[in-house]
Amino acid sequence: MRAVRLKLSQDMVNYKKPTSFQLKETYPLPPYSTVIGMVHNLCGYKEYKEMEISVQGKYFSKVNDLFSIYEFKNGMKYDKTRHQIKVGNFGISRGISTTELLVNVELLIHIIPENQNLVEEIKEAFLFPWEYPSLGRREDLVIVKDVKVVEVYNKELEEDVYLKSDQTAYIPLSMLANEDIKSGKVQGVSSSGTRYTLTKNYELKSYGKGKTFRKWNKVDVLYTSKIIASEWGIVLIDEDENIVFAV
Repeated sequence: MRAVRLKLSQDMVNYKKPTSFQLKETYPLPPYSTVIGMVHNLCGYKEYKEMEISVQGKYFSKVNDLFSIYEFKNGMKYDKTRHQIKVGNFGISRGISTTELLVNVELLIHIIPENQNLVEEIKEAFLFPWEYPSLGRREDLVIVKDVKVVEVYNKELEEDVYLKSDQTAYIPLSMLANEDIKSGKVQGVSSSGTRYTLTKNYELKSYGKGKTFRKWNKVDVLYTSKIIASEWGIVLIDEDENIVFAV
């Protein structure tokens, strides 16, 4: 089985949590749906291509930044005592809000398309992108440091494999069940970290006449560091001995 392995870096980025508004919080790594969206955009796909994604990486620090926010209520007439902008007879309020940014992000991403014939196509899309790639917000540009097609396979380990202590990853909970993968150093707990339910892909569902909504497929993961692949455990690994947490 082949995968496209990407090494990416970003200066300052926000992978927005969908439930955060006044403070636009960020995930510590890009969700699967964000990565899949970038792949589909660069490849020009108009319909979903089934693929598995593995996301690892790290960042240096977090900062907060200000941005302008515009608010309006449907049909509210302009009132100079509360609105800063007049559009026709209607009023818009302008203010400021805060966004959370990750600084100096480095990512290691594996893309495993179900249709293996797409591997070279995806590789070429990152080597020669039709526009400058972004991941997160539209303005969160990506530096593509390396693109490589690698073989990935299940391997029974002969000794423990340790990821670098500052390297973090999204690990699907299903991978932690048999303890082939462990993380953290909390006494009495095999794996510690922060649990997230991440979006991956969606299907369009019709509810009533003319109403169509996205029904998201979600994955339960553990965001963690100090990751260990246990001796005699069977893990997915690439040809350069990088563990792959594909889902």
